[in-house]
Amino acid sequence: MDSETKKDIEVAPALIAVHPDQCSVAVAVGHHLRVFDLLAGSAVSLTDDSDASPFHTDNIRAIRFGAKGKLFVSAGDDKTVKVWSTQSWRCITSVSSEKRVSAVAISDDGTYVCFADKFGLVWIVDLDPPLRDKKPAPLLSHYCSIITSLEFSPHGRFILSADRDFKIRVTCFPKNPLNGAHQIQSFCLGHTEFVSCLAFVQAQECPQGLLLSGSGDATVRLWNVDSGALLDTCEVATKAGLLESDDKAEEHDHAVTDLCTVLDGLLVAVAIQSLQGIILLSCNVSAKTLSVAKVVSIAGEAFVPTCLASPSAGKLWMVTGVSTLPGCNYPALARVKVISGIDDEQEPVVMGDDGIPGGEKLLETLQGTASVDDNAFLAAAEAVKTAMGQLLIKKQYPSENRESRKKCRNDRKLKG
Repeated sequence: MDSETKKDIEVAPALIAVHPDQCSVAVAVGHHLRVFDLLAGSAVSLTDDSDASPFHTDNIRAIRFGAKGKLFVSAGDDKTVKVWSTQSWRCITSVSSEKRVSAVAISDDGTYVCFADKFGLVWIVDLDPPLRDKKPAPLLSHYCSIITSLEFSPHGRFILSADRDFKIRVTCFPKNPLNGAHQIQSFCLGHTEFVSCLAFVQAQECPQGLLLSGSGDATVRLWNVDSGALLDTCEVATKAGLLESDDKAEEHDHAVTDLCTVLDGLLVAVAIQSLQGIILLSCNVSAKTLSVAKVVSIAGEAFVPTCLASPSAGKLWMVTGVSTLPGCNYPALARVKVISGIDDEQEPVVMGDDGIPGGEKLLETLQGTASVDDNAFLAAAEAVKTAMGQLLIKKQYPSENRESRKKCRNDRKLKG
């Protein structure tokens, strides 16, 4: 592997998370974590007094707020999981991981933080005092497969884990999770490429929730988690006109990178690698179906969303960007946009910079002050696409090379 290819693999997409009560917005790009207080109208100063390295020292791969908004978690390639209090924005505990972290989740009651690594293990940390020197305990495992997403089901009955090998595992969350989770409820099987993202639809007709998943196969699928049954499949890239109905040659160019629910799941916002905008899906909970409601294009700018967040009805937050861009003088690119009017009665509108909550101060905090041209963001989108392909699309080796590769595996060397 040459140095340039290795650099491509290490590229990380920009991430965004919004407080459930819209108190603050966080953006992670590279090792930078930037937070803006929407109530105070100013940037947040983070405080990290942990004995470990202050703040993050490598690409951040996962950020999220807890369901009640009291906690915020960040983690990534520096093998560190940091838990922050959103009242003081002080790091209340810093946990070391054996491998690079790829996904995080917070239990609904804020008692536990779970994180997954690139070796396929899910770990759990309890947040009971004392918080210093916390050691993670193993919770469950996907055998040697990168875990791409973690989610708790409504009411915390299940924890769901998705991986590079097309699987979604539904595991019963135990009463004593520090002893491990050993009861599997179901597997949701049907995707033909890596599963990139998970989200839940909650409705009165379905208290336990229905699961949404996005994938490198350019589809969004709807599942019953109790049984693992596939309820519906929406070929979003085809419906948006990015792919012909019989075109499978370029599926990896149209991977679903993120999705989130809007209006309590009645609408689903979907980001696709090659789309400058988002797709809105309508979710009929009673009929258990998905259909394309609208394609919202972002005109005038090279904006391919890398992450979405929607804490309340009517607004969708988006970010595009990348940790590093080989060959460019723009470290840690990020651009934030908001779509308003996302409901059944209004026409979605991409808000101008002056209309975004927090205005120019928010943009300066989350994007940085450097002005970046559109070509850089187009290059960033391509860099993210390449990195995702290198990381998540399984390499196929000729049969004559497989035996020689097996002999060089580290576990075989140790046994020898």
